[in-house]
Amino acid sequence: MAIPVETFFLSPDAEGTLQAQIRQMIAGGILSGRFRKGEKLPSSRKLAAHLGVSRITVTLALTELQASDYLQSRDRSGYYVSENAPEPPAFSDLSPRSDSVDWARALGRRYSDGDTPEKPLDWARYPYPFIYGQTDPALFDHANWRHCALRALGARDFHALSADHYDRDDPKLVEFIARHILPRRGILAQPSEILVTMGAQNALWLAAQVLLTQRRTAVIENPCYHALRDILTQSRCHLHPVSVDRDGLPPEALPARADVIFTTPSHQAPTNATMPLARRHALLRRAAEMEALIVEDDYEFEMAFMRAPLPALKSLDTEGRVIYVGSFSKSIFPGLRLGYLVGSKPFIREARALRASVLRHPPGLMQRSAAYFLSLGHYDSLIRRMARVFAERRRVMEAALAAHGLEIAGRGAFGGSSIWMQAPRDVDMSQVDTRLRARGVLIEPGAPFFHGAARPRNHYRLAYSSIPEERIPEGVARLAQELAPTPPRRGR
Repeated sequence: MAIPVETFFLSPDAEGTLQAQIRQMIAGGILSGRFRKGEKLPSSRKLAAHLGVSRITVTLALTELQASDYLQSRDRSGYYVSENAPEPPAFSDLSPRSDSVDWARALGRRYSDGDTPEKPLDWARYPYPFIYGQTDPALFDHANWRHCALRALGARDFHALSADHYDRDDPKLVEFIARHILPRRGILAQPSEILVTMGAQNALWLAAQVLLTQRRTAVIENPCYHALRDILTQSRCHLHPVSVDRDGLPPEALPARADVIFTTPSHQAPTNATMPLARRHALLRRAAEMEALIVEDDYEFEMAFMRAPLPALKSLDTEGRVIYVGSFSKSIFPGLRLGYLVGSKPFIREARALRASVLRHPPGLMQRSAAYFLSLGHYDSLIRRMARVFAERRRVMEAALAAHGLEIAGRGAFGGSSIWMQAPRDVDMSQVDTRLRARGVLIEPGAPFFHGAARPRNHYRLAYSSIPEERIPEGVARLAQELAPTPPRRGR
């Protein structure tokens, strides 16, 4: 790998001859870790022209660095960072500058509250990862996704990938959403009523920005998807949490006045409660009385492997009151970051304009690759395979939980990919999580899902989407051991 010539520059404050300055510049790059062993330096001619010095000056500097074993030369190839070059020191921060800014004053707004759940990036190395929202590589159709991506990169689709479409989306992807995905949820929509987003979280952010102001009130479920609560807090709207029950959000518990109601009726996040059909109609009637809008996050509806899911709220809406949020990130893979909004044309028009001002549109390559993956039938095959595997993993997990007497707080009526759990009231699951990690077990503590200061700390979520079936019993056994009460010591 060649080091770009633009990386090199002579400091105007440097002392010594030009030759010495060049030696110091290159040696400093190696010692700081910016230039790594085996990387090729620019040619002496190119480096001299870039620095504005004579070539012989550069050549002499490189020769001395070679003699000091910082560099090595290869016949007819040039100079490379030597394999024997000094190792850079293990500095935690290589920046030589000091930060004198008072960031407590300089920050106009804060977006980090320190309560976002920590999910380790190396989750796959844990033998028992009951971690939500990650893809099991063993289930994904790598070959056909690669085929679709290569097809999207072909000459026929080059314009769709390379052109700036301003605020437009890939018509193939939008057409598939309109003709195949939405009808499965009982929803009929025109392309002008659909907006592709960077995942469901981006869709929720767009909805909040378009619909809410500091004077408006948003209803959220309690507990709820913690990222949604962060989004609404950042919007500075009035926030009204409503506690969910075994059937999800109760319409009778809504406040007398609200502007937007955020709900997850199919799989309540995180309890997995499913809202019955009668309650869905009641929620629509209550929203109409309040003249409120509803944002329906219909995540994981594809994972209904136990029985067919109920109709989406959007499909029951006759007044254009419901805005629908869907996502491919959970069903295909999280890194895809593709979701969609469905709503009335005036709302989609404003959401599209806001999205265009922030990121124009999601990358064309990902949209076209996903469009091919969906339209060629690979998506449906993937969903069927995941449903079969998830159903068996769920059966094994429920058997293991029952065998160890662990309490299930919510399992969902139609399927999904996780189970909501409850430990004894005096147990802090964040502390249990720390101990479990040392034993190779990953869980998700439930406190961040709750609103307010006095949050219950004895809930947690166990997902079975990322753990092989054969490891589930041992992982649950280790969890049960950590939750088991310590027997009292006997006196002598």
